[in-house]
Amino acid sequence: MMAGELVLAAVATLLASLLALVLSHFLPLLLNPKAPKGSFGWPLLGETLRFLTPHASNTLGGFLEDHCSRYGQVFKSHLFCTPTVVSCDQDLNHFILQNEERLFQCSYPRPIHGILGKSSMLVVLGEDHKRLRNLALALVTSTKLNPSYLGDIEKIALHVVGAWRHDGGGVRVVAFCEEARKFAFSVIVKQVLGLSPEEPVTARILEDFLAFMKGLISFPLYIPGTPYAKAVQARERISNTVKGIIKERRSAGSCNKGDFLDVLLSSNELSDEEKVSFVLDSLLGGYETTSLLISMVVYFLGQSAQDLDLVKREHDSIRSNKGKEECLTSEDYKKMEYTQQVINEALRCGNIVKFVHRKALKDVKYKEYLIPSGWKVLPVFSAVHLNPSLHGNAQQFQPCRWEGTSQGTSKRFTPFGGGPRLCPGSELAKVEAAFFLHHLVLNYRWRIDGDDIPMAYPYVEFQRGLPIEIEPTSPES
Repeated sequence: MMAGELVLAAVATLLASLLALVLSHFLPLLLNPKAPKGSFGWPLLGETLRFLTPHASNTLGGFLEDHCSRYGQVFKSHLFCTPTVVSCDQDLNHFILQNEERLFQCSYPRPIHGILGKSSMLVVLGEDHKRLRNLALALVTSTKLNPSYLGDIEKIALHVVGAWRHDGGGVRVVAFCEEARKFAFSVIVKQVLGLSPEEPVTARILEDFLAFMKGLISFPLYIPGTPYAKAVQARERISNTVKGIIKERRSAGSCNKGDFLDVLLSSNELSDEEKVSFVLDSLLGGYETTSLLISMVVYFLGQSAQDLDLVKREHDSIRSNKGKEECLTSEDYKKMEYTQQVINEALRCGNIVKFVHRKALKDVKYKEYLIPSGWKVLPVFSAVHLNPSLHGNAQQFQPCRWEGTSQGTSKRFTPFGGGPRLCPGSELAKVEAAFFLHHLVLNYRWRIDGDDIPMAYPYVEFQRGLPIEIEPTSPES
């Protein structure tokens, strides 16, 4: 009798739990009848797995195509365990980004906080974010004005592309994504910490950083041995390494390397923990975004001989007016007009940042849409970039579409986000990509080896690492 009662109690508890789960999942639908049309999917899972299904990054993917055709460019769903409004509308996206902290707030999933740390500029809110971003903008401005910055980019670019040459010349295959990451990491470590690629500490940071990056895009399960757990541990090791560098700098007194860390150490506004977190944010932004951008440019140019020829002519012209060993300058960068059009088009087609996470701070009425308070909001940038009514022949790579237009962000072009959270280092990424491309097109011809495309997971990655066949265009660099 006792055993039977226990079984009945267990069954009743299970049924009650399932009922509570179902009610908690669908209750927002009943309480918010004026929310945009859409569907919530299954309890607990919602529609997250479908939303995250991998697809080519220059396409919307099946989930968005299906939902936009059924419900329109703004619809509701249940994603990342919460009721969500998804926006594929350029005007609503702009409205969301411009009303940060007034109507909407950054709201990344909790596991991201566990890896990035509570002081990361990507997750902090309000005045803390404004303070960190102002410092980032000041650092970016000082970097652009620093004559040694452009020289460092060029030296590292020459080092990377020069290593591809081998005795006898001829064709060889390189995994280009890895080479782009090598270049981007070397530049950002030099820029932030004043370290050269040859120093042992640089290799140590890179090893930990690779583990950190793998965990950032992994399933958030903290069990020893999982990528997520390894990432949290890697972040701790990087933090300890940076703290050691900070201690050495302070012990050295007036040692001035002219890098980000010097500026951070002279600031009394940040705690040491915030300074370490700021360094990690800088490494993350400068490494992943820049390397992906360069890979995208090489990928799209590899499929368009005409655009590649125009880029090569532009860089031939720039180099013809300089001595053989003369370094590139900011004035040379301004002359790279077609190159900048190519970079913009690679950003539009490649969609390095597909969407961002926001949360409604109150009920928001925008045009015919009601966004309920507390709901997650996802402005999807790729949907605007690939909208044929905003960009003619949107599926085609056509750099000439940017001729005579603003090269910056706008409602229909937000590759680095927008509003108060616009990426502060976006212009540096473009400069680094342009300088790297300069030495690539002047020294090599290339073609993509086999089939490889950029895939959105939703993070963007080339499945095979973008292998390319390269061949020197002349015996000497």
